[in-house]
Amino acid sequence: MRTLSILVLAFLSSYVYQALAAGGVVTSPTAAAPDRYVYYPGTETLGKDEIRVTACGTGLPAARRSQAATCFLVETGNGDKILFDIGTGSMANLAAMMIPYQYLDKVFLSHLHTDHMGDILGLWAGGWTSGRPNPLKVWGPSGATPEMGTAYAMDHFLKFVNWDKVTREYKITPVPGQVSTTEFDYNGVDQVIYREDGVTIRSYPAIHTGDGPVSYKLEYAGMSVFFSGDTVPNKWFVKYGKGVDLAIHESFQAPPQLVKFYNQPPQLAWRACCEFHTSPQSFGKIMSTIKPRHAVAFHFFNEEGTRYGVYEGIRETYDGPLSMATDMMVWNVTKEGITERMAVSTDDAWSVPGTARQPPPEKGRPNPMSAAINNGRWRPGFEAQDKMLDAFMKENNLEKMDWRPEMYKEMETGTK
Repeated sequence: MRTLSILVLAFLSSYVYQALAAGGVVTSPTAAAPDRYVYYPGTETLGKDEIRVTACGTGLPAARRSQAATCFLVETGNGDKILFDIGTGSMANLAAMMIPYQYLDKVFLSHLHTDHMGDILGLWAGGWTSGRPNPLKVWGPSGATPEMGTAYAMDHFLKFVNWDKVTREYKITPVPGQVSTTEFDYNGVDQVIYREDGVTIRSYPAIHTGDGPVSYKLEYAGMSVFFSGDTVPNKWFVKYGKGVDLAIHESFQAPPQLVKFYNQPPQLAWRACCEFHTSPQSFGKIMSTIKPRHAVAFHFFNEEGTRYGVYEGIRETYDGPLSMATDMMVWNVTKEGITERMAVSTDDAWSVPGTARQPPPEKGRPNPMSAAINNGRWRPGFEAQDKMLDAFMKENNLEKMDWRPEMYKEMETGTK
């Protein structure tokens, strides 16, 4: 009997090993693994009735290489690519996806804390210099007063980057430096703020540190992704989140963790966790109430010292499907199921061209460089590149094959 038991266990072990083999069973020495348990960006066609969500930022305001601040990229089968928040540090993870920047032009801000919108700067300028031909489009909530709203923030953002904007408009092309802002009423409940090509996005009030924050629900192909932004447990998320496919909600670190690891005084730690954020236990209660197909907890540093405490706190009140989010985690959502994987991407990503190209510089714009500064160019340094530029211009069939007279005239006169 003992021998038989050992044989049965050996058979079952072999069966389980093959069934769960990473990448599936490889059938020949030259064959590829049939199942990918990781996601390689740019290698998989998204199904027509499919949603892919990538966490480009899941952490906290403090800078950390392993986790950026909040940013979730949602891709739908119709070709839409929509960013929910773009917190500090997230731009590097977004760039690693190697998506043409012409498609990364829609940003929905949940609120105006820098850990949710700080890398708008990197997307705006980085996308512009990497070939985005179109303006950046930003949606965001109003505030209790005009100066507390998204329109005010983006208007003053463009004032903050004015030198950057004017100089790039002259040297590159002006259109990608524009920002189109759509501000909506933060008080609206289940209000449609975007509807195009089968994608609908609705907004709901959230409760954070003041009036203005919102949550978003994206609906596509009969499926839904609900993104909380920053909020305490609130009645709108619970009412309108029932039965959603993917519920992405913050689950902040518990007060003892904030004191021990985040250097917060106890009086702030309890308030940060539980008075203007959502504790793990409260996150679990929300999910056990709305019963999503899959829950995603974010807004904590997912490391050895903290993840188990956050997880255990959630499991006190929720026993359903759960992801403990960290950067570059990916979820594919279909009617048949929801798959969690990690993206494998390069640290040295280059921009990828899309179907459109930036137009050339716009003629007639005033040169932001004075003659006095321009005349400081050193001619021998320019002459050293003549041979290289001749070959480049010939290879690319550029209009002005003999470019020297114009360039040297500009150096000598400061005009163009």
